[in-house]
Amino acid sequence: MDRSGTLGVAVIGTGRMGADHVRRLDEVTNGARVAAVVDVDAERVKRIADGIEGCSAYTDPAAAMASDGVDAVLIASPGPAHEAALLSAFEYDLPVLCEKPLTPDAASALRVLEAEQKLGHRRVQVGFMRRYDAEYGKLKSLLDTGQLGRPLMLHNRHRNVATPPGFTSEMLINDSVVHEMDITRWLLGQEITAITVLKPTPSGNAPEGLQDPQFVLFETDGGAIVDVEINVNCGFGYQVQAEVVCERGTARIGDGHALVTNMAGRWGGTIAQDFTERFEDAYDRQMQAWVNATRRGEVTGPSAWDGYATAAVCEAGVRAQSEGTRIKVDLVERPAFYA
Repeated sequence: MDRSGTLGVAVIGTGRMGADHVRRLDEVTNGARVAAVVDVDAERVKRIADGIEGCSAYTDPAAAMASDGVDAVLIASPGPAHEAALLSAFEYDLPVLCEKPLTPDAASALRVLEAEQKLGHRRVQVGFMRRYDAEYGKLKSLLDTGQLGRPLMLHNRHRNVATPPGFTSEMLINDSVVHEMDITRWLLGQEITAITVLKPTPSGNAPEGLQDPQFVLFETDGGAIVDVEINVNCGFGYQVQAEVVCERGTARIGDGHALVTNMAGRWGGTIAQDFTERFEDAYDRQMQAWVNATRRGEVTGPSAWDGYATAAVCEAGVRAQSEGTRIKVDLVERPAFYA
């Protein structure tokens, strides 16, 4: 960090997600600056760097990490590149905010866990931003009080307007339902032990070959049952909703009724059109929390264990999806390091 205590961040990957994080660090977040940007597209990364004072452009992540002024790393590159970038960050003992997935599969995620434990201290926060959403935060706080009793069921709805070209049925699990996997584990404080995927007749809105929507069931080690409606071509908006059913009551979030209008014989509000709109504040909160903790010399938030656990559930989910049967989740014993 420089004399003012400002955190110099290298952002690896400058696609849609990475570019948004660059903007967030440069314009929204306090106590940090974009010290370097990294991308295989040399022209794009140079163009971004030229627009930020004191920012350097690189095509090699390790070179950026070794440069002066880089105190921390934000990984927003495609998932298959995450393991190498994380291991490089460990070599320089740099704190990391890694966009989900930690890595695309449980075996590589486990290697990252083992490498981080060898350092003797946490270095990774995984970007499960829903934990920083105000509504989810209120729901978590309420559940933690115990007022509602033990959680019995959790209902989730996850809807997107439409999918981009090339979106596959497996991506419904790995790119979409992965959020419900993490939020289930966080809200309930339980691990997911089995998963089942049910597939109705595809919607007429779904591109040919895409099995959409789907209905996903989780079982947890605390005896809860969780369902997820994943519907990524609903056509009307982006919705994320959750309702927990407990022994003494229920609680629901995501109705989006912050503003309701009454006019011309109609009442209603608006529906967000994508995740960046719905969770903009959560992304901002996540980034600020990471920067604040890093400046204090701490690592908080979702850990590498959370990244590994969701990778294992995703693998089981893809199997359940293709085999049409209930699949148990295979997790190693949680190390005391991540207790």
